[in-house]
Amino acid sequence: MNAAAKQRHFDLKSFLANNGALVGLVVLCIALWIATPHFLTGPNLMNIGIQVSTIAVMAFGLTFVIVAAGIDLSVGSVAALSAMVSAYWTTTAGLPDGVSILVGLAVGAMSGLVTGMMSAYGKLPTFIASLAMLTIVRGLTLVVSDGRPISTSESVSFLGSNLGPVPMPIIVMVVTGLIAAFVLNRTIIGKNAFAVGGNTEAARLSGIPVKRVLVTVFAISGLFAGLAGMLLAGRLDSAQPTLATGYELDAIAAVVIGGASLAGGVGRISGTLVGALVLAVIRNGLNLLSVSSFWQQVVIGVVIALAVGFDVIRRKNVRH
Repeated sequence: MNAAAKQRHFDLKSFLANNGALVGLVVLCIALWIATPHFLTGPNLMNIGIQVSTIAVMAFGLTFVIVAAGIDLSVGSVAALSAMVSAYWTTTAGLPDGVSILVGLAVGAMSGLVTGMMSAYGKLPTFIASLAMLTIVRGLTLVVSDGRPISTSESVSFLGSNLGPVPMPIIVMVVTGLIAAFVLNRTIIGKNAFAVGGNTEAARLSGIPVKRVLVTVFAISGLFAGLAGMLLAGRLDSAQPTLATGYELDAIAAVVIGGASLAGGVGRISGTLVGALVLAVIRNGLNLLSVSSFWQQVVIGVVIALAVGFDVIRRKNVRH
Protein backbone atom coordinates (compact mmCIF):
# COMPACT_ATOMS: atom_id res chain seq x y z
CA MET A 1 0.00 0.00 0.00
CA ASN A 2 2.82 2.36 0.94
CA ALA A 3 4.64 1.47 -2.27
CA ALA A 4 1.53 2.26 -4.29
CA ALA A 5 1.14 5.58 -2.51
CA LYS A 6 4.77 6.44 -3.19
CA GLN A 7 4.30 5.56 -6.85
CA ARG A 8 1.25 7.85 -7.09
CA HIS A 9 3.20 10.60 -5.33
CA PHE A 10 6.12 10.15 -7.73
CA ASP A 11 3.82 10.28 -10.74
CA LEU A 12 2.29 13.54 -9.49
CA LYS A 13 5.71 15.11 -9.02
CA SER A 14 6.78 13.93 -12.46
CA PHE A 15 3.63 15.34 -14.04
CA LEU A 16 4.07 18.71 -12.37
CA ALA A 17 7.75 18.80 -13.34
CA ASN A 18 6.96 18.14 -16.98
CA ASN A 19 3.73 20.12 -17.24
CA GLY A 20 4.08 22.86 -14.64
CA ALA A 21 3.50 25.62 -17.18
CA LEU A 22 0.32 23.99 -18.47
CA VAL A 23 -1.04 23.58 -14.94
CA GLY A 24 -0.14 27.19 -14.22
CA LEU A 25 -1.92 28.33 -17.39
CA VAL A 26 -5.11 26.47 -16.42
CA VAL A 27 -5.04 27.89 -12.89
CA LEU A 28 -4.40 31.37 -14.28
CA CYS A 29 -7.34 31.12 -16.69
CA ILE A 30 -9.67 29.93 -13.91
CA ALA A 31 -8.56 32.79 -11.65
CA LEU A 32 -9.13 35.39 -14.38
CA TRP A 33 -12.49 33.84 -15.27
CA ILE A 34 -13.53 34.35 -11.65
CA ALA A 35 -11.99 37.83 -11.43
CA THR A 36 -13.52 39.27 -14.61
CA PRO A 37 -16.50 38.17 -16.73
CA HIS A 38 -14.84 39.54 -19.86
CA PHE A 39 -11.96 37.03 -19.91
CA LEU A 40 -13.66 33.89 -21.24
CA THR A 41 -15.48 35.58 -24.09
CA GLY A 42 -15.03 34.75 -27.76
CA PRO A 43 -13.63 38.14 -28.83
CA ASN A 44 -11.18 38.26 -25.93
CA LEU A 45 -9.91 34.72 -26.50
CA MET A 46 -9.49 35.52 -30.20
CA ASN A 47 -7.55 38.63 -29.21
CA ILE A 48 -5.25 36.55 -27.00
CA GLY A 49 -4.64 34.18 -29.93
CA ILE A 50 -3.68 37.06 -32.21
CA GLN A 51 -1.46 38.69 -29.60
CA VAL A 52 0.39 35.46 -28.80
CA SER A 53 0.98 34.46 -32.44
CA THR A 54 4.01 36.66 -33.12
CA ILE A 55 5.85 35.75 -29.92
CA ALA A 56 4.96 32.06 -30.31
CA VAL A 57 6.28 31.82 -33.89
CA MET A 58 9.46 33.63 -32.88
CA ALA A 59 9.85 31.39 -29.83
CA PHE A 60 9.37 28.20 -31.89
CA GLY A 61 12.57 28.95 -33.78
CA LEU A 62 14.38 30.07 -30.65
CA THR A 63 13.57 26.72 -29.03
CA PHE A 64 16.01 25.02 -31.41
CA VAL A 65 18.82 27.34 -30.30
CA ILE A 66 18.11 26.91 -26.58
CA VAL A 67 17.84 23.13 -26.94
CA ALA A 68 21.34 23.24 -28.47
CA ALA A 69 22.56 25.19 -25.38
CA GLY A 70 22.70 28.54 -27.18
CA ILE A 71 20.90 31.85 -26.88
CA ASP A 72 19.68 34.20 -29.61
CA LEU A 73 19.14 37.82 -28.60
CA SER A 74 18.75 39.04 -32.16
CA VAL A 75 15.33 37.59 -33.06
CA GLY A 76 13.42 40.83 -32.46
CA SER A 77 15.77 42.84 -34.65
CA VAL A 78 15.83 40.11 -37.30
CA ALA A 79 12.03 40.22 -37.38
CA ALA A 80 12.16 43.97 -38.02
CA LEU A 81 14.78 43.69 -40.78
CA SER A 82 12.92 40.86 -42.52
CA ALA A 83 9.67 42.84 -42.58
CA MET A 84 11.45 46.02 -43.66
CA VAL A 85 13.42 44.47 -46.52
CA SER A 86 10.32 42.62 -47.71
CA ALA A 87 8.32 45.88 -47.72
CA TYR A 88 11.13 47.91 -49.30
CA TRP A 89 11.81 45.60 -52.22
CA THR A 90 8.12 45.23 -52.98
CA THR A 91 6.78 48.75 -52.61
CA THR A 92 9.91 50.75 -53.47
CA ALA A 93 12.03 48.57 -55.74
CA GLY A 94 9.15 46.93 -57.61
CA LEU A 95 9.69 43.29 -56.66
CA PRO A 96 6.63 41.12 -57.51
CA ASP A 97 4.20 41.03 -54.63
CA GLY A 98 4.13 37.26 -54.29
CA VAL A 99 7.89 37.12 -53.72
CA SER A 100 7.85 39.48 -50.73
CA ILE A 101 7.27 36.77 -48.13
CA LEU A 102 10.09 34.64 -49.57
CA VAL A 103 12.42 37.65 -49.41
CA GLY A 104 11.56 38.24 -45.76
CA LEU A 105 12.11 34.58 -44.89
CA ALA A 106 15.44 34.55 -46.73
CA VAL A 107 16.64 37.66 -44.89
CA GLY A 108 15.71 36.08 -41.57
CA ALA A 109 17.44 32.79 -42.34
CA MET A 110 20.59 34.55 -43.61
CA SER A 111 20.76 36.71 -40.49
CA GLY A 112 20.54 33.63 -38.30
CA LEU A 113 23.11 31.88 -40.48
CA VAL A 114 25.61 34.69 -39.95
CA THR A 115 25.05 34.63 -36.20
CA GLY A 116 25.60 30.88 -36.14
CA MET A 117 28.80 31.18 -38.15
CA MET A 118 30.10 33.90 -35.84
CA SER A 119 29.58 31.55 -32.91
CA ALA A 120 30.56 28.22 -34.49
CA TYR A 121 33.54 29.32 -36.59
CA GLY A 122 34.41 32.66 -35.00
CA LYS A 123 34.43 31.09 -31.52
CA LEU A 124 32.21 33.82 -30.10
CA PRO A 125 29.84 32.84 -27.28
CA THR A 126 26.29 32.71 -28.61
CA PHE A 127 25.32 35.51 -26.22
CA ILE A 128 27.94 37.86 -27.68
CA ALA A 129 27.39 36.80 -31.31
CA SER A 130 23.64 37.34 -31.11
CA LEU A 131 24.03 40.58 -29.15
CA ALA A 132 26.30 41.92 -31.90
CA MET A 133 23.81 40.78 -34.55
CA LEU A 134 20.98 42.48 -32.64
CA THR A 135 22.74 45.84 -33.01
CA ILE A 136 23.89 45.25 -36.59
CA VAL A 137 20.50 44.15 -37.85
CA ARG A 138 18.59 46.92 -36.09
CA GLY A 139 21.01 49.41 -37.64
CA LEU A 140 20.46 47.90 -41.09
CA THR A 141 16.71 48.21 -40.56
CA LEU A 142 17.15 51.95 -39.97
CA VAL A 143 19.42 52.25 -43.03
CA VAL A 144 16.96 50.48 -45.33
CA SER A 145 13.97 52.48 -44.09
CA ASP A 146 15.77 55.78 -43.47
CA GLY A 147 13.99 55.70 -40.14
CA ARG A 148 10.50 55.77 -41.67
CA PRO A 149 7.70 53.18 -41.86
CA ILE A 150 7.14 51.46 -45.21
CA SER A 151 3.83 50.01 -46.37
CA THR A 152 3.74 46.24 -46.69
CA SER A 153 2.84 44.27 -49.79
CA GLU A 154 -0.60 42.73 -50.20
CA SER A 155 0.71 39.23 -49.48
CA VAL A 156 2.26 40.33 -46.17
CA SER A 157 -0.87 42.30 -45.26
CA PHE A 158 -2.86 39.09 -45.90
CA LEU A 159 -0.93 37.49 -43.01
CA GLY A 160 -2.58 40.00 -40.71
CA SER A 161 -6.10 39.51 -42.05
CA ASN A 162 -8.75 36.82 -41.52
CA LEU A 163 -9.35 33.59 -43.39
CA GLY A 164 -13.07 33.26 -42.90
CA PRO A 165 -13.79 33.64 -39.19
CA VAL A 166 -10.24 32.69 -38.13
CA PRO A 167 -7.41 35.26 -38.02
CA MET A 168 -4.46 34.34 -40.24
CA PRO A 169 -1.89 34.90 -37.44
CA ILE A 170 -3.50 32.06 -35.46
CA ILE A 171 -3.49 29.76 -38.49
CA VAL A 172 0.16 30.54 -39.19
CA MET A 173 1.04 29.95 -35.54
CA VAL A 174 -0.63 26.52 -35.51
CA VAL A 175 0.92 25.41 -38.82
CA THR A 176 4.43 26.60 -37.93
CA GLY A 177 4.12 25.01 -34.50
CA LEU A 178 3.30 21.64 -36.02
CA ILE A 179 6.19 21.94 -38.48
CA ALA A 180 8.63 22.98 -35.75
CA ALA A 181 7.51 20.11 -33.49
CA PHE A 182 8.00 17.62 -36.32
CA VAL A 183 11.48 18.91 -37.15
CA LEU A 184 12.58 19.04 -33.51
CA ASN A 185 11.23 15.60 -32.55
CA ARG A 186 11.31 13.55 -35.74
CA THR A 187 14.28 14.66 -37.84
CA ILE A 188 18.05 14.42 -37.58
CA ILE A 189 18.20 18.21 -37.12
CA GLY A 190 16.29 18.01 -33.86
CA LYS A 191 18.09 14.90 -32.63
CA ASN A 192 21.47 16.53 -33.24
CA ALA A 193 20.34 19.71 -31.48
CA PHE A 194 19.36 17.70 -28.39
CA ALA A 195 22.66 15.81 -28.51
CA VAL A 196 24.76 18.98 -28.77
CA GLY A 197 22.79 20.69 -26.01
CA GLY A 198 22.95 17.65 -23.73
CA ASN A 199 26.71 17.18 -23.99
CA THR A 200 28.68 18.99 -26.66
CA GLU A 201 31.89 17.00 -26.22
CA ALA A 202 30.09 13.65 -26.29
CA ALA A 203 28.23 14.77 -29.43
CA ARG A 204 31.53 15.70 -31.10
CA LEU A 205 33.10 12.36 -30.19
CA SER A 206 30.02 10.61 -31.60
CA GLY A 207 30.67 12.17 -34.99
CA ILE A 208 27.96 14.82 -34.86
CA PRO A 209 29.06 17.97 -36.77
CA VAL A 210 28.64 20.35 -33.83
CA LYS A 211 29.51 23.51 -35.75
CA ARG A 212 27.10 22.69 -38.55
CA VAL A 213 24.36 21.96 -36.01
CA LEU A 214 24.92 25.33 -34.34
CA VAL A 215 24.74 27.18 -37.67
CA THR A 216 21.59 25.26 -38.62
CA VAL A 217 19.67 26.00 -35.41
CA PHE A 218 20.50 29.70 -35.67
CA ALA A 219 19.34 29.74 -39.30
CA ILE A 220 16.06 28.12 -38.20
CA SER A 221 15.70 30.71 -35.46
CA GLY A 222 16.25 33.50 -37.98
CA LEU A 223 13.76 31.94 -40.40
CA PHE A 224 11.01 31.86 -37.78
CA ALA A 225 11.91 35.36 -36.61
CA GLY A 226 11.53 36.61 -40.18
CA LEU A 227 8.07 35.06 -40.41
CA ALA A 228 7.12 36.55 -37.03
CA GLY A 229 8.21 39.98 -38.26
CA MET A 230 6.01 39.75 -41.33
CA LEU A 231 3.08 38.56 -39.20
CA LEU A 232 3.45 41.66 -37.05
CA ALA A 233 3.92 43.95 -40.06
CA GLY A 234 0.85 42.40 -41.68
CA ARG A 235 -1.24 43.26 -38.64
CA LEU A 236 0.05 46.85 -38.68
CA ASP A 237 -0.08 47.19 -42.50
CA SER A 238 3.44 48.66 -42.36
CA ALA A 239 7.01 47.69 -41.58
CA GLN A 240 8.42 50.00 -38.93
CA PRO A 241 12.05 50.52 -37.84
CA THR A 242 11.15 49.84 -34.20
CA LEU A 243 9.13 46.72 -35.02
CA ALA A 244 9.40 43.89 -32.44
CA THR A 245 11.65 45.86 -30.10
CA GLY A 246 12.06 43.83 -26.91
CA TYR A 247 10.29 40.80 -28.36
CA GLU A 248 13.44 38.70 -27.97
CA LEU A 249 13.02 38.83 -24.18
CA ASP A 250 9.42 37.61 -24.36
CA ALA A 251 10.44 34.86 -26.78
CA ILE A 252 13.21 33.64 -24.49
CA ALA A 253 10.83 33.81 -21.54
CA ALA A 254 8.22 31.77 -23.43
CA VAL A 255 10.74 29.01 -24.15
CA VAL A 256 11.99 28.89 -20.56
CA ILE A 257 8.52 29.07 -18.99
CA GLY A 258 7.54 26.24 -21.34
CA GLY A 259 10.09 23.95 -19.70
CA ALA A 260 13.22 24.32 -21.82
CA SER A 261 16.53 24.43 -19.98
CA LEU A 262 18.98 27.27 -20.60
CA ALA A 263 21.71 24.68 -20.07
CA GLY A 264 20.50 22.89 -23.22
CA GLY A 265 19.27 19.43 -24.03
CA VAL A 266 15.67 19.99 -22.90
CA GLY A 267 12.78 21.67 -24.70
CA ARG A 268 9.42 21.11 -26.41
CA ILE A 269 7.53 23.13 -28.99
CA SER A 270 4.26 22.44 -27.17
CA GLY A 271 5.83 23.76 -23.97
CA THR A 272 7.00 26.87 -25.79
CA LEU A 273 3.45 27.51 -27.00
CA VAL A 274 2.16 27.14 -23.44
CA GLY A 275 4.85 29.52 -22.21
CA ALA A 276 3.86 32.12 -24.79
CA LEU A 277 0.21 31.70 -23.80
CA VAL A 278 1.08 32.21 -20.13
CA LEU A 279 2.69 35.56 -20.93
CA ALA A 280 -0.19 36.61 -23.20
CA VAL A 281 -2.87 35.60 -20.68
CA ILE A 282 -1.10 37.43 -17.86
CA ARG A 283 -0.90 40.62 -19.90
CA ASN A 284 -4.47 40.30 -21.12
CA GLY A 285 -5.80 39.60 -17.64
CA LEU A 286 -3.94 42.51 -16.10
CA ASN A 287 -5.29 44.80 -18.81
CA LEU A 288 -8.84 43.62 -18.11
CA LEU A 289 -8.25 44.28 -14.42
CA SER A 290 -6.94 47.79 -15.26
CA VAL A 291 -3.53 47.13 -13.75
CA SER A 292 -0.88 49.70 -14.66
CA SER A 293 1.50 48.74 -17.48
CA PHE A 294 4.37 49.50 -15.09
CA TRP A 295 3.18 46.83 -12.68
CA GLN A 296 2.64 44.46 -15.59
CA GLN A 297 6.37 44.56 -16.28
CA VAL A 298 7.04 43.74 -12.63
CA VAL A 299 4.70 40.74 -12.75
CA ILE A 300 6.22 39.41 -15.99
CA GLY A 301 9.70 39.77 -14.49
CA VAL A 302 8.68 37.77 -11.43
CA VAL A 303 7.20 35.03 -13.62
CA ILE A 304 10.43 34.79 -15.62
CA ALA A 305 12.54 34.66 -12.46
CA LEU A 306 10.35 31.88 -11.05
CA ALA A 307 10.59 29.90 -14.30
CA VAL A 308 14.40 30.14 -14.38
CA GLY A 309 14.59 29.30 -10.67
CA PHE A 310 12.44 26.24 -11.25
CA ASP A 311 14.78 25.18 -14.06
CA VAL A 312 17.82 25.50 -11.76
CA ILE A 313 16.13 23.39 -9.05
CA ARG A 314 15.08 20.79 -11.61
CA ARG A 315 18.63 20.45 -12.96
CA LYS A 316 20.02 20.05 -9.43
CA ASN A 317 17.53 17.28 -8.72
CA VAL A 318 18.49 15.51 -11.95
CA ARG A 319 22.19 15.64 -11.05
CA HIS A 320 21.52 14.26 -7.57
